[in-house]
Amino acid sequence: MPPPRLKVGLSGLGRMGKRHALHFLNRTPRAKLVAISTPDDAEIDWAREHLEPYGVALYRSYEDMLRHDGLQAVVIVSITSVHAKQAIVAINANKHVLCEKPLSTSVEVSQSVVDAAALHPHLKVICGFSRRFDASYRSAHRKTTSGLIGTPSIFRSQTCDKLDPSGFFVAYAQHSGGIFVDCSIHDIDLALWFFGPSSRVKSVVASGITAIQPDLRQWGNSDNAVGIVEFYEGKIAYFFASRMMAAGQEDSTEIIGTEGKVTVNMQPRLDLVDIYEKGGVRREFPPTYYERFEEAFVREANEFTEVCLEGGELPAGMKLEGAVEAVRIGCALQESLRSGEKIWFDEGGRRVERNRL
Repeated sequence: MPPPRLKVGLSGLGRMGKRHALHFLNRTPRAKLVAISTPDDAEIDWAREHLEPYGVALYRSYEDMLRHDGLQAVVIVSITSVHAKQAIVAINANKHVLCEKPLSTSVEVSQSVVDAAALHPHLKVICGFSRRFDASYRSAHRKTTSGLIGTPSIFRSQTCDKLDPSGFFVAYAQHSGGIFVDCSIHDIDLALWFFGPSSRVKSVVASGITAIQPDLRQWGNSDNAVGIVEFYEGKIAYFFASRMMAAGQEDSTEIIGTEGKVTVNMQPRLDLVDIYEKGGVRREFPPTYYERFEEAFVREANEFTEVCLEGGELPAGMKLEGAVEAVRIGCALQESLRSGEKIWFDEGGRRVERNRL
């Protein structure tokens, strides 16, 4: 008798939705993609060509998809504004959930997903911070937690996209929550992972510019921004986000400890090929985040499937509460970016005025 396969439905077939769909269809042996939902005509047309021939049912209504016979889990890759709503509806329908980051651009709405999941402890509910599934970041985390570099004290991380001149990110900024909530959220989650779940934010401050896409200003956003987060445990995180890299995707991290440091991808490269030309030697960069983290996304799909079928702890130390904390920090950085003010928190995580600390 063949081993059981997890019956998965997927919501949203945008840029990442298509990739997630193909991962569950072709690269996750213990999962079976049985249904998708999207209200978008173009996405339905794509699904008719790439998914329906393999037995995947197509729905325009998310609620109808949730009623698909035997459905066990839902992957949410829809627009950010409906992530939380769709996650809660799925949880209440007794489905496991893998939700793309962030849960929401609102701390309170993000918390509502945690509250819903707490009422159904048998379900696996994960926010998709894909870098926790990347082999290099996992190796760095193992080395750090083993004590190799002493106590991690300084965390520097960046998410820097190749310039997209199409104007996509200008339109996207209206709903994305801003560059820190959308772009730096991965780096924020990494900082919480490497510093540990007990880390408590003391202050945040941010600054940014619109160097190449001035239309972002209408949404209070920037195409380049820097944020600094101070923790009560005597640790600091520094985040840089950019939408204007020329060579390609530049996502890198440095963790500095009291006895050494580890780095990840400080010299980005697409592969192990070096090109020797008359003008010198060069290498190519990954053109987008997907080429850099493709294998992490596939591992995420497989480990989510495994934990849904077999039970046990969520992979990579993932806790849904951590996803809320990442949004809290991202929103505070975004507010600081817009206001120019430093934001302070007490040891219980409550906003306070500086003179009360």
